[in-house]
Amino acid sequence: MSETNTPDKYEQAIAASHVIEDDAAVSEAVKKILDEHTAENDNAEVYKFLLNTIDLTTLRAVDSPASVARFTENVNSFEELFPSLPNVAAICVYPNFASVVRTVLEVSDVRLACVSGAFPSSQSFEEVKIAETSLAVANGAEEIDIVFNLGYFFDHDYESVCDEIAEQKEACRDARLKVILESGALKTAANIKKASVLSLYSGADFLKTSTGKEYPGASLEAAYVMCLCIKEYFEKTGNRVGFKASGGIRTTADAVAYYTLVKEVLGEEWLTNEYFRIGASSLANSLLTSIAGHEVKHF
Repeated sequence: MSETNTPDKYEQAIAASHVIEDDAAVSEAVKKILDEHTAENDNAEVYKFLLNTIDLTTLRAVDSPASVARFTENVNSFEELFPSLPNVAAICVYPNFASVVRTVLEVSDVRLACVSGAFPSSQSFEEVKIAETSLAVANGAEEIDIVFNLGYFFDHDYESVCDEIAEQKEACRDARLKVILESGALKTAANIKKASVLSLYSGADFLKTSTGKEYPGASLEAAYVMCLCIKEYFEKTGNRVGFKASGGIRTTADAVAYYTLVKEVLGEEWLTNEYFRIGASSLANSLLTSIAGHEVKHF
């Protein structure tokens, strides 16, 4: 075989994965898991756990230092008002507000996350993306959420996809890197699998479904494929990577469904906010309402 016909390392990594690619089979598997296991997870203890997995997010054009400070103060006041409940996992903001959150946040176990890398399109100079991540980390970000480069991916330029993720990983220093696949744009199980494998082998600490912006948000089918890829990667390498569902997850029932998938596909070891997150702005109030049994609007 000539050198030009030899599969490159990116194609080889994808080909080595045995994760399911058939969309109908994925839908059937998800339905089976939810039909068999959702009821056992629909309870207050799970709601409390899910509250502690939320990346409480504000990513609006009208965000300002004052509005982000108020947003952060709500997290500070939560422990005093709800002492028996766990707080959210993180506050997620645009990188220019990292210093605001770092200054205002008083809760030690709530992390600071920033979207970066020309979120939500990932369209800019690579130097700009890296600089943005570096500045976010320098201003206190402990977690960085970047968007998988869909343009490179659909051009089958996997080397550029992976190099960009690796460069962003280096720019993160000690911060954890979440790679947003934008599963609503990838659409198929086959594409979601490919993007997951490329991200995992490029250094992602988390796989995340969606930005919640231009394309459809999280889907249970995408989550299933991504979790299978994470599981396979762990079995091959021993590296445990997290999963984050984001985009349109608003109700307690939505959150319980994702919890059920993670529990059944990845196992109990992933049922910690070190490895399971939900990105949301309104879900926290839905969970608080379900826990309290009456409407609660704290966040």
